[in-house]
Amino acid sequence: MKADETRRKIVIAADHLFYEQGYENASFAEIAQAVGISRGNFYYHFRTKDSVLAAVIEHRLDERKAMLRQWKQEDDNPASRIKSFINILIANQTKIMAFGCPVGTLCTELAKLDHPLKPEAARLFTLFAEWLERQFVDLGCGDQASDLAMHLLMRSQGVASLANTFQDAEFVRREVEAMYQWLDQQTPSRHSKP
Repeated sequence: MKADETRRKIVIAADHLFYEQGYENASFAEIAQAVGISRGNFYYHFRTKDSVLAAVIEHRLDERKAMLRQWKQEDDNPASRIKSFINILIANQTKIMAFGCPVGTLCTELAKLDHPLKPEAARLFTLFAEWLERQFVDLGCGDQASDLAMHLLMRSQGVASLANTFQDAEFVRREVEAMYQWLDQQTPSRHSKP
């Protein structure tokens, strides 16, 4: 296996383990075992757990940026793109119910640890907040775009947290439908009277 490919596999395995077990609980040995390499080979690529975490955060950022670009390419309607964001709760429902939101759980864990990479992980939320704000601007929401973006981000995190807590798939479905309806109400043309 080439060095770049091995490094990529380590990052992907660490990403899964950090999500499912938490950053603090996942060990070098478990990551190496998941990739099928020796610990010595692992240390060749990453000397510290923090260096693995930094690579995982960059990997997650790259994946989310690619997803957001794809949504923009597939649909020129900002409301539809926002619905794609909301629909993450349905698309990833099984994992969210089992482990929570991958962004939210990582940020929460690093905050509890007062980890030096906490600001780097927060970039994941910032990416979504800024992207959502642009969609609301494109939707014609003007000065309210930032507040609407943060409201939707907050609401989706709340749904993910409660889905993980209560393991209630019907709750997730109802909340996604409620968010769709809320989004429809934010369209400026709905507020203006003919």
